[in-house]
Amino acid sequence: MATLPPPQWPSLLLLLLLPGPLPVSGMDDAAFPHLGESSQPPPRACPPRCSCPRADTVDCDGLDLRVFPDNITRAAQHLSLQNNQLQELPYNELSRLSGLRTLNLHNNLISSEGLPDEAFESLTQLQHIYVAQNKNNLISKVPRGALSRQTQLRELYLQHNQLTDSGLDATTFSKLHSLEYLDLSHNQLTTVPAGLPRTLAILHLGRNRIRQVEAARLHGARGLRYLLLQHNQLGSSGLLAGALRPLRGLHTLHLYGNGLDRVPPALPRRLRALVLPHNRVAALGPRDLAATPGLAELNLAYNRLASARVHRRAFRRLRALRSLDLAGNQLTRLPIGLPTGLRTLRLQRNQLRMLEPEPLTRLDQLRDLNLAHNRLRVGDIGPGTWHELQALQVRHGALPSPFLPHRVPNVLFRG
Repeated sequence: MATLPPPQWPSLLLLLLLPGPLPVSGMDDAAFPHLGESSQPPPRACPPRCSCPRADTVDCDGLDLRVFPDNITRAAQHLSLQNNQLQELPYNELSRLSGLRTLNLHNNLISSEGLPDEAFESLTQLQHIYVAQNKNNLISKVPRGALSRQTQLRELYLQHNQLTDSGLDATTFSKLHSLEYLDLSHNQLTTVPAGLPRTLAILHLGRNRIRQVEAARLHGARGLRYLLLQHNQLGSSGLLAGALRPLRGLHTLHLYGNGLDRVPPALPRRLRALVLPHNRVAALGPRDLAATPGLAELNLAYNRLASARVHRRAFRRLRALRSLDLAGNQLTRLPIGLPTGLRTLRLQRNQLRMLEPEPLTRLDQLRDLNLAHNRLRVGDIGPGTWHELQALQVRHGALPSPFLPHRVPNVLFRG
């Protein structure tokens, strides 16, 4: 019988005396999974109950949070904390999140006292801030310098608060060199804020207490395209001649629901839309609209216009006008001299008693005509009234007439 060779005791002893684990091929590779480790990447840190769909996004919307989460990843770029019960913004937590681009604090319980002066100091990458509807509208001021380092901020939402003139100063927005949209609606401002940046394109100041607009407050915002001033307290002296002169590129002006008794004079020449319903405008003179030849939309609905006080040359310069809304006034006949390029004409809820061919002459592009809720009867529509309205597609309120153009078989009658 063959005998087994003696064990190699010296070699085995040497291995047992070697420090550390046995050398195995591949263990020096950083990608090799060591004992107790997984080959899967570690889970991303995410605050309890929140969701983190991406490495840069933390969503804590509607969780009834009373305390600012303290374990938000430093890599966060988008943080949503809306619809909670947060009362303050801790500087020590916000200062960690220097990469934030979007911060949504809409609908919390944050008051001015809970907004420290340096709250956003470290958030220099912010592009969107939503701080609307907090503490039943108790944010009354923006601390001085709070936004001085947010040079990349593009949108700022501060609506539905109690901001007053004294709660904003000339430096509040002046350093926001990328700001395009500013919403200050539903506050208690009586003047347009000072220090608006040149980059601003949309300024929403609706539902404040603004009584007068001063040109000096708008000099910095020369790039403004949309100015929304609906439901303020602008009266006869609210928009004096030249008040909007700095806004040479203004596209749309909303003045719904004020107390203006005339079309504001010297409006920007490039204005394309003037929205002026529910005011007290009682007359249109021959030059009231002459400064805005580029108007495409004019809304004067629900004012106090009477036919006798609408000059026959009131619309003469408005060759680009496509939509004219004169609903809810006191007109007894169609205005004379309507622009030939009109496509929409709204005259419902007036006191029209007759339709004559002359005011509709050359309106061959008119598609939508609303005459509902007037005092018209079949006999009040003269022969040839519809003759030139070859593009008419929708006719509201006028009774069917045998004089309808034959080339428009799809006309709808709506009362």
